[in-house]
Order: sequence, then structure tokens, then C-alpha cells
Amino acid sequence: MTPTKQKLWGGRFTGSTDPLMHEFNQSLRYDKRMFSADIRGSIAYAKSLTRVGILTQDEERTITEGLQRVEKEWVDGVFKVQPDDEDIHTANERRLSEIIGPLGGKLHTGRSRNDQVATDMRLWLLEQVKDIEQSVRGLLRVMVDRADKEKDYLLPVYTHLQRGQPIRWSHLLLSHATSFRYDLERLQQLIPRISVLLLGCGALAGNPFQVDREFLAKELGFASIAENSMWGVGDRDFIVEFLMWASLSMTHISRMAEDLIIYSTAQFGFVSLSDAYWQVQFCSVLTFGSHCAELARA
Repeated sequence: MTPTKQKLWGGRFTGSTDPLMHEFNQSLRYDKRMFSADIRGSIAYAKSLTRVGILTQDEERTITEGLQRVEKEWVDGVFKVQPDDEDIHTANERRLSEIIGPLGGKLHTGRSRNDQVATDMRLWLLEQVKDIEQSVRGLLRVMVDRADKEKDYLLPVYTHLQRGQPIRWSHLLLSHATSFRYDLERLQQLIPRISVLLLGCGALAGNPFQVDREFLAKELGFASIAENSMWGVGDRDFIVEFLMWASLSMTHISRMAEDLIIYSTAQFGFVSLSDAYWQVQFCSVLTFGSHCAELARA
């Protein structure tokens, strides 16, 4: 029997993949969001291969231009997924080889799917975290500015929905801002543990061509490099840490939304929200509710 060629990794196999196994291996529907991170990592890796003499400068240029074309297809929404594209990595590599020919396969020299996947995940999450960081900063600026401008407004605070003590509106607003400030600090503490380069770790024991990992870290914007290759390709703690952070942060958002919901009702009437964030309740055209705040509370 001749080896199967339809899959990028199928050269040494003679039998076909069981359809159930094929479907189980599919992750493109989830990881296609990392198309840009995957291409960034591949462009940087092509540069590192040129530095050690694996690629010529012309080959590197051809690969880079091909990868940029692949990225543009994703951005423009015209990338055509094929049945054997198991994940974003195989999809991009398959399309690159279609564009530039056999040279596309040379890009993977010395690189394992293990360090490629781990690098892509960190690159993608790092970008998302930095966007979130800027959003939290913006929220804090607005809350502090509103608290300063509205510090003369007084209202009662409640325990068990009964009036307790009088406070300034700014005090209530800054109580939530304080939670978000600590959320911001925790997020910033997480960034260095995400910003670790894994490219060059190989499958688990390093890269046989001794690519310059310090160069790769600088090229991709990582703060440090993994000190142990086996740890690097196997670690997913940074994802769990981010999920824990997100869970806690959403709890704080939920608490603030709860206050806004209660204080904007007709029974309380302390807060008036913009019409842009209100909807008529289906059960009664005379009843309005903040759909945005309700979703945030949930």
C-alpha cells in the first residue's frame, strides 16, 4: 500500500483515518481565531531559520509574502477551509504550500506542532489580555471622573433592602472602582506568566538547529523564554489563571450591575440610565428594564 498524502502529517501512514477520529481531532472551528498569531509566529520562525542557514533570504521572502497572503484571505473572509484542515496550523500550512509550492513545507523544519501551538496560544491570549487591560483602564478613568464630578450627590445605602446610612454617590461608585483596580493589578501580574516564548522548545527536548530563541522572543514581543522545554510545551496554567481572573472580574461587574438595576427602578429612583441601554419588558409595555445591566449581572 502507498502512504496517504491527503494530510500534512500523513506521509508515513497507509490506512485512512476513522471518520469518528477525524471529527474528534477537528479544532479549526475553535482555534481559527488564532490565524494571525499563527502567521506571526511562522514569519518570525522563518527569520530564525534564515539566521541559521536553513532558509535563504529569497526563500524567507517568498514564505513571508505567502503567509501575508494567507492572513489577508482570513481577514477578507475568503479563506477556503478544506475537509482535512484539522486546525488553524494545518490550514495555514496547507494554504501556504498551495501558494508557494513545496517550499512551504520547509518552514516547519525543526519546529514541532507542540511548540507552535503553545506559542500561538500565548500570543493570542497576550493580545486579548492587553486589550482587556486597556478597557479596564478606560472604565476606571470614567468611574473616577464621574465620582469627582458627582461627589455632592447623597443617597441612602441599604442592608436587606432597608435603608441604613447616608453616603455620597461617589463613595458607592468608587467602591466598585476599587474592585476593578485590584482586577487590573491581578491582570497585570498575570501578563509576565503569559509572555513566555515557547517557540524553539520543539516537541519536548528543544530545537535541533539551535534557532536563536532570544531573537524570537524579541521578534514576537515576549518578555522571557521558557527555561525548560518539557514544561513549556505542556504548560496550560496561564489559561486557567486567566479564566480564574475573568471569573472574579465578572463577579465584580455583576455586583455593580445589581446596584444599577435596583437603584434605577421606580421604587428607588436614584439612578437614570441612558435610553440606549433600556428595553421595554415583553410582559408589560409600561415596564422598562436595563437589558445591558441584566446581562452583566447574569
